[in-house]
Amino acid sequence: MVDAPLDVLLIGGGLANGLIAWRLRQTRPELRILLVERGATLGGNHTWSYYHPDLTPAQHAWLAPLVAHRWPGYEVRFPAHRRRLSTPCYSISADRFHQVLQPALGDAVLLGAIVDEVSATGARINGAWQPAGLVIDGRGHAASPHMRYAWQKFVGREVLLRQPHGQALPVIMDATVSQDDGYRFVYTLPLDERRILVEDTYYSGAPALDEAALRRRIDDYIAARGWQVERVEREESGVLPIALSGDIERFWRDKPAQLACSGLRAGLFHATTGYSLPFAVRLADEIAALPALSEAGDCIRARSVAQWRGQLFMRLLNRMLFFASAPAQRYRLLQRFYGLPQARIERFYAARLTWADKLRILSGKPPVPLGAAFMAMANIERGTSSKPS
Repeated sequence: MVDAPLDVLLIGGGLANGLIAWRLRQTRPELRILLVERGATLGGNHTWSYYHPDLTPAQHAWLAPLVAHRWPGYEVRFPAHRRRLSTPCYSISADRFHQVLQPALGDAVLLGAIVDEVSATGARINGAWQPAGLVIDGRGHAASPHMRYAWQKFVGREVLLRQPHGQALPVIMDATVSQDDGYRFVYTLPLDERRILVEDTYYSGAPALDEAALRRRIDDYIAARGWQVERVEREESGVLPIALSGDIERFWRDKPAQLACSGLRAGLFHATTGYSLPFAVRLADEIAALPALSEAGDCIRARSVAQWRGQLFMRLLNRMLFFASAPAQRYRLLQRFYGLPQARIERFYAARLTWADKLRILSGKPPVPLGAAFMAMANIERGTSSKPS
């Protein structure tokens, strides 16, 4: 522990805080920072993926050392069609995240830490109070009575196969599987010729995750592909919020006074995919460029409010997905979406849709009953008593 006040204290060594710490070390090495993580490694046990249009060339450049895998495109598979897109995509593993950040940050990392109290002026870490000029709480999603969510939940298994799998590109959605517990798809990332990550994923109204059942379904999927597993090398799971509606001002008013947050805890994620990496990269750049770190709390809140308001259309689409169609038929909305031009799909994932994009996505005959679609679209943005199924 550092006895004197720090310039920056980051609570939680996940994606957002890790990127902030690393970017500050790259651009402002004179700052005294500490990144605190309760686990034994930074980044936990996750895989983060993103697409080339999500980031600027400069952001790609500084993030590059963290990238474990790159592909020149990806595939999607639905009952009515299959498609290959030429959008480059990337993956960051938790192992690579830790291997790069730990030596880069050195003694600015504290692992295995117990944090009992966090405020805007410091935190109690391993029983001792550590003051800091800026504290950023990045300990993951926190429930709020002012937000209504559905959930993207998954179990993933990285397996080593006995023979090459023969899959050159990621398949980010294979929705040809049986539709259970909402919209279901399998996500596969080929890591080398015999290693592949297989994730069973659900867009569901409930966050409960039956990991044993999903493991069995992953085994069934692998068998159906004709693959034979030599061994399971690792496993990951997660439950990500999918925003339906809410009140962003009240969301922030309920947080401890003046305490800055990051990542999911700040509501900085894609409303439909639940992914947070592009938002974390943009936030790290913005904080590193601030003339005074005392402005960071206001900067983060302003970014959070702006992105929430900017994703109103995404939340409308989410309500259509969860309220306008039966769970077993939800795949039809994504099946139709993946018939759109590639550039439009890229702007959707980057959360940079134009008005023309929005009109085109809603135009034509929707693959859901029109009455239900209009009711979902009219659903009150600040939330109702109804719950997604």
